[in-house]
Amino acid sequence: MTVTAYKALAQVVLVDRPLEDVLNEVAAIAQAHIPGSEATSITLVRADRAWTAAYSDQLALDADELQYREGYGPCMDAGRTGLPMIVRDMRTEERWPAYTPRVVQRGVLSSLSVPLPFQGVTVGALNNYSREPDAFGDEALAVANDITSFIGVAVMNADAHAEATSTAAQMRAALDSRKTIDMALGIIIATNHCSPDEAFTILSQASQNTNRKLRELAADLVAAEAKARSGS
Repeated sequence: MTVTAYKALAQVVLVDRPLEDVLNEVAAIAQAHIPGSEATSITLVRADRAWTAAYSDQLALDADELQYREGYGPCMDAGRTGLPMIVRDMRTEERWPAYTPRVVQRGVLSSLSVPLPFQGVTVGALNNYSREPDAFGDEALAVANDITSFIGVAVMNADAHAEATSTAAQMRAALDSRKTIDMALGIIIATNHCSPDEAFTILSQASQNTNRKLRELAADLVAAEAKARSGS
């Protein structure tokens, strides 16, 4: 990332202002400096609920909201799993079959979603969209990762200086929900001898098949495991 970008981000995140205003400026800076990005957004995830806290272009908001309505997609999976999600070509992508055809209709052909860490837990994602296929490479991923650290600073600053704000409260609640989901994923990994990605897919599919919230399923799984261990 360029020195100009670092200076711009530092000036934005270190100022004591409402978090929403700070994140909107960060999104605009990210779009300008992440190679290939035509629209950028910041998604926050709380258990099975996600929302766009900031965006630089309507295209990013539209793409995000399609995923929220479907209940899955690259930005939500990056926020939940802590893994970057790169989509080279939406027209051939198979991981989110209900989402990709609809976002292609909006003009998006590739995307990059990078997890957003906060106090050791992933609570969202920095999303980038392009109208061109295969728009995001290693440089874009590296710059996006750098920018997420500034977002973390902004969130911590807001948490310290604006305890009463709703976004800070949502962040704190997300930590508790995330811990329960992580425990459930650990149980699935141990039981099925699978990878973290496969465990998340199993839990997500169960959520969709039963029409229950991801957090509720995770809590039930953790409670059942605790009961089994106690022998009661």
